[in-house]
Amino acid sequence: MSTYSRENAISRDATNDFLNEAIASQRLPVKAHFNVLVWTDNRLELKELKTQVSSALAQMDAIAKQETDGAPQIFWAGLPGNEADFPMNDTFDTFAEQATCFLNLETSYQSSLSPVGIRLGDRLTGKPVHVDISDEPIKKGICTNRNKFILGPSGSGKSFFTNHMVRSYYEQGTHIVLVDVGHSYKGLCDLVSGYYFTYSESNPLRFNPFHIGEGDTLDTEKKESIKTLLLALWKKDDETFNRSEYVALSIALKMYFDKLPSPLEKVAEGRMRPCFDTFYEFLRNEFVQVLKEDKVKEKDFDVENFLYVLRPYYKGGEFDYLLNATENLDLLQQRFIVFELDNIKDHPILFPVVTIIIMEVFISKMRKLKGIRKMILIEEAWKAIAKEGMAEYIKYLFKTVRKFYGEAIVVTQEVEDIISSPVVKQAIINNSDCKILLDQSKYQNKFDSIQQLLGLTEKEKALVLSINKSNDPTRKYKEVFISLGGMLSKVYATEVSLEEYLAYTTEESEKMKVQQYAQRFGDMRKGIAQLAREMQSKN
Repeated sequence: MSTYSRENAISRDATNDFLNEAIASQRLPVKAHFNVLVWTDNRLELKELKTQVSSALAQMDAIAKQETDGAPQIFWAGLPGNEADFPMNDTFDTFAEQATCFLNLETSYQSSLSPVGIRLGDRLTGKPVHVDISDEPIKKGICTNRNKFILGPSGSGKSFFTNHMVRSYYEQGTHIVLVDVGHSYKGLCDLVSGYYFTYSESNPLRFNPFHIGEGDTLDTEKKESIKTLLLALWKKDDETFNRSEYVALSIALKMYFDKLPSPLEKVAEGRMRPCFDTFYEFLRNEFVQVLKEDKVKEKDFDVENFLYVLRPYYKGGEFDYLLNATENLDLLQQRFIVFELDNIKDHPILFPVVTIIIMEVFISKMRKLKGIRKMILIEEAWKAIAKEGMAEYIKYLFKTVRKFYGEAIVVTQEVEDIISSPVVKQAIINNSDCKILLDQSKYQNKFDSIQQLLGLTEKEKALVLSINKSNDPTRKYKEVFISLGGMLSKVYATEVSLEEYLAYTTEESEKMKVQQYAQRFGDMRKGIAQLAREMQSKN
């Protein structure tokens, strides 16, 4: 037919080109159809709408056909379940790669029916979606644990996302322990009236490991944690303790707690209050006599050396505040606790003590709070913890926390940290089925090493490197990549209200303004609400 018409000759050549490409490049041919449905209440506007759609498609180098007679049939066939009635003469031949270009505005984001999760945004439409990244993936067999690994350089929105996630889990009844460096969670902690432990010269960190709160008991685990603490204070990192010293401390603790009033009794005048000071006095005044009566030799337990080394923690000593707290004692029942270690992460005395107390707090919650979700989130402090011989604790935590309805989360911003640290490689990444990455554009030239370490596919790599590349300029949000068990990966938008933004912000000027408003109005929530109203009225 090509000899009768120039148009037929062009069609013949186009058909040959299509077949040649299909065979040579192993393309997948498809019958495709895409339609745009526009409507208006005003018939006079209809022609203008058709022109606008045709013009927009022409800019995509696509020639649109305006359907008239067949429109009702196409509309009917477009309803779910009616696709068999679609007229084949309204399709065109193309390849799968080109056909998918017309699907760029389609979305498969769906809200989970699970009561647990976080509110994120559909990347394409901005529509809010409820996403469960803890329970649902386990029920579906996608993941085997709830642990999470979060990687994002400075300024990528890492702290903002973690604040949003932590607040969501807190409001769903989770007990949360945060180990932070950098005061990223101060605003959120104040908002939910949690315990915020931080060190300053005027208000140093205070704990009381001897306190037994309401509902708590002096079980083996509690005694073991106190012994671990006392031995850490007494012995250097390279020193070992012998069996007799361990036994002597066990006996001392039992005798000491036998003398104390029970947790249900009020401490009457003259009765001992459980704290390090009274324990030290018990050792010095009474236990020394017990050792003499039992003829315990100095080489088996050098009580004089023990008392001398621990003297700085007794009243009048350099660290007498550390283990004698009288407030913020009931950490087992407190649902939101932040340990801010910025000022002590390099301190040879305080840091090891605080990390042991953090261990005791979370393990106690893990084992004693039955049927309640527990979460520990370790920010950049994990590097310091790993240095201080706490690597074994991190390994233990990540491997066992799932058995106690808990999840462990590590957050980091330096690529070198995750590549060079054997703790991160072996313990954290291998035991974190949920991997969360924020904007990696700073590392796109060396992303291959991250991809290999995290076991990301080429598709996942492309998704990660597409983060924040074409954000909607009319909305204020940042994108986040979430991979579940390497089987389900998506990019979501983290978009929150102005009030939430003010609670999560890490910008110093904004944090100071929020604190000023909180003081002025007597409450964090009221202060944020007023500040948000003023900011919105100005806009």
